[in-house]
Amino acid sequence: MIKDNIKKKIVDTRLYLTKEREAKKKDNERLSAAIKTATGPNTKASYQKRKIEVAAVHDRKIEQYKKLIEQLQHDLKNCK
Repeated sequence: MIKDNIKKKIVDTRLYLTKEREAKKKDNERLSAAIKTATGPNTKASYQKRKIEVAAVHDRKIEQYKKLIEQLQHDLKNCK
């Protein structure tokens, strides 16, 4: 029973990881388009800064999901 719960959490976490990667790509594309269409240098710099910040947030979430998957896999091995 516990093994099944851990396996389900691993599957769910992998799904969240995939969704987070897709969200990162979409945000990156959206902000890249905004940078290209920016009219002034201040606006362009603001979008570039925002792009870096948003990418960093996504990267942190992706790393958290990876660590969670590793921990769950370790827990699964210890359940046997």
